[in-house]
Amino acid sequence: MSLEQLKAFLAKVKGDSNLQQKLKAAKSPEDVVGIAKEHGHEFTADKFSQLSEEELEGVAGGGTGMGAEFGCR
Repeated sequence: MSLEQLKAFLAKVKGDSNLQQKLKAAKSPEDVVGIAKEHGHEFTADKFSQLSEEELEGVAGGGTGMGAEFGCR
């Protein structure tokens, strides 16, 4: 449940358009945690707050809106 796991998951998301779509449809941080777990990454929803705005915006080719949706900004 580490920040490193979250960053590794976000790196995976950058190269996977299907995963990007799943995250865009997520309605809560818990949804994202569940999606990540399905792909072998475990972390808690509070880890989002530890990411920088630049890291969040870099996901999905310029942003998924994750920062605003999950209170990260």
